[in-house]
Amino acid sequence: MTKKFYDDGLHFECQQCSHCCCDEPGFVYLSQEDLDRLTELTNLSPKDFVEKYCRFVPFYDGSEVLCLNEKENYDCIFQQKPNGCLVYKARPVQCSTYPFWSFIIKSEEAWNNESHECPGINKGPIHTREEIEESNFLYEKNIPLRKNDFFK
Repeated sequence: MTKKFYDDGLHFECQQCSHCCCDEPGFVYLSQEDLDRLTELTNLSPKDFVEKYCRFVPFYDGSEVLCLNEKENYDCIFQQKPNGCLVYKARPVQCSTYPFWSFIIKSEEAWNNESHECPGINKGPIHTREEIEESNFLYEKNIPLRKNDFFK
C-alpha cells in the first residue's frame, strides 16, 4: 500500500460554520442517487424537484449536468441560517464527503491550505485512512446527472 500523509488519520469535525455552504459561488453536483434521496425527503417528483431547486450547468466534458441552485448571496438553496441544512439527512454525496476530496487529500500542503477555509480541519476526532479513502471513493464515483440522461 502506498504511503500517504494521512496514514495515521486526519482530524476533522464540522464546526457548523456553514462556510462550505454559503457566501461563495460554486456547484453542488447531483447524481441520480442524490436526486433520489432528495426527492424522497421532499416528497417531490424528480421533475418538480429539479424545476424548484436545480439548474443545469456546463461540465468539463462539454455536457450539462445537474446541480443545486444558489440563493442571490451564493448560499446553498437548502442552507437556512441559523438552523443549517434543511436536507441534511439526504444531503448530496459532495456535501457528506467533504473535506475528504481527492484534491484536498492529495498532499499535506493541500490539506493544510484547505484548513484556512474550513475551521473543522485539524480539529476534533481522528478519521482513519480507511474512512478517508471510503469518503473519497464515494466522492469520486458520484457522477453528476447529465441533462441528456434526465430528459430521456
